Amino acid sequence: MGIIFSSVVDTPRDEVFAWHARPGAIYRLSPPWSPLRVIAEAASLKDGRAELGLPAGLRWVAQHQADSYDPPHRFVDAIDSDGLASLPARLAVRWRHTHDFDDLGEGRTRVTDRVETPVPGAALRPMFVYRHRQLADDLASHRLAAEHGLGPSTVAVTGSSGMVGAALTAFLSTGGHRVIRLVRGAARSADERQWDVDDPDPALLEGVDAVIHLAGASIAGRFTEQHRNAIRDSRIGPTQRLAELLAHAETRPAVLISASAIGYYGYDRGDDTLTEHSERGDGFLADLVADWEDSTTPAEQAGVRVVRVRTGIVQSPLGGTLKLMRPLFSAGLGGRLGSGHQWLSWIGIDDLVDVYHRALWDTALSGPVNAVAPQPVRNIEYTRTLAHVVRRPAVLPVPSLGPRLLLGEQGARELACANQRVIPDKLNALGHTFRQPHLDQALRHLLGRTR
Repeated sequence: MGIIFSSVVDTPRDEVFAWHARPGAIYRLSPPWSPLRVIAEAASLKDGRAELGLPAGLRWVAQHQADSYDPPHRFVDAIDSDGLASLPARLAVRWRHTHDFDDLGEGRTRVTDRVETPVPGAALRPMFVYRHRQLADDLASHRLAAEHGLGPSTVAVTGSSGMVGAALTAFLSTGGHRVIRLVRGAARSADERQWDVDDPDPALLEGVDAVIHLAGASIAGRFTEQHRNAIRDSRIGPTQRLAELLAHAETRPAVLISASAIGYYGYDRGDDTLTEHSERGDGFLADLVADWEDSTTPAEQAGVRVVRVRTGIVQSPLGGTLKLMRPLFSAGLGGRLGSGHQWLSWIGIDDLVDVYHRALWDTALSGPVNAVAPQPVRNIEYTRTLAHVVRRPAVLPVPSLGPRLLLGEQGARELACANQRVIPDKLNALGHTFRQPHLDQALRHLLGRTR
């Protein structure tokens, strides 16, 4: 029972241990398919306490053991209880997790997880495969950035509580950067600043090296006039005022990295291969994205490097289309959408994080950047791949009437049935390496189905 899982990373031991000790580590290591959700991370690996949420309002409390703390060699946590919500897990499961770090020389470290528990190792293995893959890939991304001159920076982030924002801020903080979250409500800590989207404080970006702008109302939903207005109003005005703030700042951040979308290319471009140089398409989303990108112009005219991240369909079981489809496909109720011949340009959540990270340090990146995997797929191929990964049949095609009922005519046309064959031309030209360039590989990692 229990498990011992080990791997080697090409990073010195001190740096690996420091990565684990920084805010965000538990978020980066938590499998996205797991029912556990981080509520509070430990303030210290020596004697801090982390709390995770379980279904039905239950809690899992991980108490770090001071008597076993030996940096940079080891830290240990064990299940504990703190209130009634955590008592059932404490009574039901024995769990002691030892994290060991062995210096192999030449900048290499063996990372070993030892878990003493009655839970079978086979049930735990997918989690540790995921954790070790995440650790190695994150450290490699930070190492590449450091080799290109990126040192510890202060990065202001809007939309930090969203799916992308949560992953990105955890990644940056574990990499040694200071993240300042720009929030709508009152700031609750030294790493938050209140952001009035209509009239931002002139000192909002004081001491900030870079700004990542992710905020905006969800596009998903019926394309009613009210919904379309909410989408536009949450993007155009706030982005322009943020760009004007950068333009007028006495000491300007070096770069503004603003979220955008491949909706710029229109909802149906057939089999055309679309790059950053392709013409704008037709439809509400194409018009929206064009105006959204234009609203960053004040910063660009003031000499700030501006990167507009045209994002494809993000793959994560924590949100977006994969969150909606995973339970259907797991139940054997999945199938192609409509004809299934429409192109789907996708990207894994961690590859998207890497694109934003690269935009911080690579001054060759500016203007629009297609944040999509290098291998777009047709809807029918996506369907078959997801079904294969979850080991279920996919024989129930979804008629086009279904999305129209849920999203309305326009929403179905521009979201569910969009046909866009987009490639990351700028990233490819720079030799950018994707963590999971192939769909099967990405879905297996995200859903814990690695071979």
